[in-house]
Amino acid sequence: MSTIQLYFAKGSTFSQRTRVVLLEKGIDFIPIEIDLQNKPDGFTQISRYGKVPAIKHGDVEIYESAIINEYLDEVFPEPPLLPRDPGTRAIARTWIDYANTRLVPAFNKLLRGKDTQEQEQGRREFTEALLYIEQEALGKVSNGQYFLGDKFSLVDISFYPWFERLPLLEHFRKFTLPAETLRLQQWWNVVRDRESIQAVANPTSYYIERFTKILGEPTPVGAGQK
Repeated sequence: MSTIQLYFAKGSTFSQRTRVVLLEKGIDFIPIEIDLQNKPDGFTQISRYGKVPAIKHGDVEIYESAIINEYLDEVFPEPPLLPRDPGTRAIARTWIDYANTRLVPAFNKLLRGKDTQEQEQGRREFTEALLYIEQEALGKVSNGQYFLGDKFSLVDISFYPWFERLPLLEHFRKFTLPAETLRLQQWWNVVRDRESIQAVANPTSYYIERFTKILGEPTPVGAGQK
């Protein structure tokens, strides 16, 4: 089958997920970087939502990272990034869904909330999500250094990009990981050193510069108080 064409954006969390999958599996691909503010002609014929990532693999065109990543795991089965056992695979998908529906929205609310009230709600929800992962995933499901034990999986990949962006929360919202998340911090220390992760990582300065344009400079602690 023909070489995969990957449509991605450097700063896209979801693109990073798929790029890591391709690298972990050693799949040859042609990277095509997309300027989402100036989409090229024909791109929305491949990615009907106009989002990245998207892939073209022969006659197959897919968008949405979770769907792309499972496709890649099925078509290129080695090394497997989802368990072969249906029950364990269902558990993995549940945690991928948790990343998408709980952790990510809370992160975005904390970082990009329209006012202090919304940001504080995001802070509570993000903290609750982190503690839940610490206790229920890494504390119970896993018996190793990754979410599913000793094997790096799509679950780890699904959570990874938002941990790379934690310095944004520290810089703009004075948020750091709770002291109770020792397993989670150990997990991140292991994940961030993987070759595939380092290959797609962006420096903290890249994120700070981008979000300073979006959010403005952070308000100094104590500003406006009397």
